[in-house]
Amino acid sequence: MHAAAARRQDRRSVPARIRDELDAFAKSSPSRFAIVVFAGLILVFTLLFSLPIASATGRMTTLHDALFTAVSVICVTGLSTVDMATHWSPFGNALVYIGVNIGGIGVLTLASLLGFVVSRRLGLRARLIAASDTNPSRIHVGPVAERQAVRLGEVGGLLTTVAISALTIEGVIALGMIPSLLATGAGWWTSIWESFYYSAMAFTNTGFSPNATGVTAFEHDYWFQSLLMLGVFLGSLGFPVIYALARGWRNPHRWSVHVKLTLTTTAILLVLGAGAFILLEYANPRTYGSLDAGDTIFQSFFMSMMTRSGGFATIAMDDLNGSSMLVSSMLMFIGGGSASTAGGIKVTTFAVLFLAAFAEARGAPSMEAFGRRIPRDILRLAVSVVLWGATIVAIASIAILQITKLPFEFVLFDVISAFATCGLSTGVTADLPPSGVYVMAATMFMGRVGTVTLAAALAASQRRQLFKRPEERPIVG
Repeated sequence: MHAAAARRQDRRSVPARIRDELDAFAKSSPSRFAIVVFAGLILVFTLLFSLPIASATGRMTTLHDALFTAVSVICVTGLSTVDMATHWSPFGNALVYIGVNIGGIGVLTLASLLGFVVSRRLGLRARLIAASDTNPSRIHVGPVAERQAVRLGEVGGLLTTVAISALTIEGVIALGMIPSLLATGAGWWTSIWESFYYSAMAFTNTGFSPNATGVTAFEHDYWFQSLLMLGVFLGSLGFPVIYALARGWRNPHRWSVHVKLTLTTTAILLVLGAGAFILLEYANPRTYGSLDAGDTIFQSFFMSMMTRSGGFATIAMDDLNGSSMLVSSMLMFIGGGSASTAGGIKVTTFAVLFLAAFAEARGAPSMEAFGRRIPRDILRLAVSVVLWGATIVAIASIAILQITKLPFEFVLFDVISAFATCGLSTGVTADLPPSGVYVMAATMFMGRVGTVTLAAALAASQRRQLFKRPEERPIVG
């Protein structure tokens, strides 16, 4: 019987055997499979960006620049070591546009889509992979947190929502941008192309610009800037939130705790960030000092939104006061919503930490939000995310400081921007030597893949223990 099975195995086609091997790998470790898929995409785009046809000069792009661009595109970061508006040919720009839309889908959702193509059906394992992107708790062995953002049975609907929402939102925003592009004197075809380019960069929270002047050409066009903010906001909410709002926007009382926490924390951070920029930059002649009150308020809200992972800017980041630069770094580190095109530790992670501190101050036995109890395993997960994120930022900052000898606040800003896949820069990234470029590329990759997914991939599985050791409380604080 075994011999007959072996003969049937040998008679299968090579594609069938490859498909089965990939399916077996995906079943054994969904998180590692997702990382391999993401790394494979980066390698493919590195090769494509290095081709002479991808550059405007017709010459091959150096390996470190091609790799960095590929990581930045697939990880929807927005940092660059070359001038994105002039270095690439139409073929190269098309690669950028396609790459950010692929990367914006998300590492685990992308892996589940590939698994669907490979196996020709969305099986349980593929559903688990996709569900992990909406709730990292599913990566770990053991009980799953209550009130999932998206249940396993709804993953097929989530994947459909991902595609439809991305195409619809980008298309509507692009149509709204065309008049602003035409007003700059650009032709119809250029305006249409650049409007779709800008809308994709906004929704995916990337921040690349197709023209050399960037969004400074629209610093007085508040309609254009508002569309950018709208795209960044929708992209940073996360597909589970968009999915929930699309199904029940008329019934807020039925929204899950995840949706409510994401919307509430996002709104609070947007307002607090804008208030901080108004207070810290209103007298800075290099930024908002020459603006009137209304312009200062609008630009502060624009800055607050873009530091959450948007990556667009109407001012130079190195012109900010040191205090504003620190606020920007804090907002970038927090980032956007889970399973979104934004990076960072995620707003729900920050909210859980705040709720834990609030519960501890009150002496409450558990964390609560919107009439629901949040289990303690979510707190442990949140602490792990922050600790891993801080460790990545610290190690990368030390390495870049040693390589460049540049001021600490500038290096820290760019490293956090890389980790949080934001794309704002003080100019440090563009001047990095090849060794620094590779460090920043690794930082972007780890930030986008996600600290939880990365940790789960490094640890093959959680060990089950059939006993408990004696409990003892260390002194903390």
